Amino acid sequence: MNTTSSSNQPTFNLLHIEETHSTNNYLTELCNKEDLAELSTVVANYQTSGRGQRGNSWESERGKNLLFSFVLYPDFIKIKQQFIISQLVSLAIIETLNTFASGFSIKWPNDIYWKEKKIAGILIENDLIGDKIGRCIVGIGLNINQTSFVSDAPNPISLQQIIGEEAHKSEILHTILDRIRFNLLLLKEGNAADIKSLYMQHLFRGKGKHYFKERNSVFRAHIQGVNDDGLLILVDESEKERGYYFKEVSFIL
Repeated sequence: MNTTSSSNQPTFNLLHIEETHSTNNYLTELCNKEDLAELSTVVANYQTSGRGQRGNSWESERGKNLLFSFVLYPDFIKIKQQFIISQLVSLAIIETLNTFASGFSIKWPNDIYWKEKKIAGILIENDLIGDKIGRCIVGIGLNINQTSFVSDAPNPISLQQIIGEEAHKSEILHTILDRIRFNLLLLKEGNAADIKSLYMQHLFRGKGKHYFKERNSVFRAHIQGVNDDGLLILVDESEKERGYYFKEVSFIL
């Protein structure tokens, strides 16, 4: 991997490639062959089979957006606390995008939204050692300069559409990685509670009552919290507490 940096920005091990099926798969294969430093990152101009959570696909016009994966070695995090990784990565993206505009939020578990539209998705794949996480591959698709979307995704948007001008992908990438490094350091220093609190503060529809769908049932509830394992806790209008894992409940947009 090449070590690259922009002026006044930290150095990261970056590998730029033109095209791959999946940056997560590409980086996983690299990690299986050699020992890579933490936050080593693969960046692609195009993915032929970009993957989202639970088999969803990610549309991205060639060269327009950020498609990248990086490796973490959070062997101090137990499996039952693994959602903290999703939280710190989501926050790093939010903290970066907030320098361009307001209105960004984290749609549970880790989609990044601007108002009611999706700008980024995150895919996290963990390798376990005993009851802890030995290696974590994190993939991010972030819409930067794409202005036309042709897939059947219901609500995509890009940063350029929000701010009205092209943004510099390289600078955004370095800022995100720097924020992840900072948030990871906070976590290692025992500040998990701060990360969890910030995550809740930036949560999509985190205040007030909203409509949700569970199978064929629609109900109104407010978000009570999110457990360490990612369980979303809702309280409905009858004051009944409900817990859901990813894909068990959905927001009505």
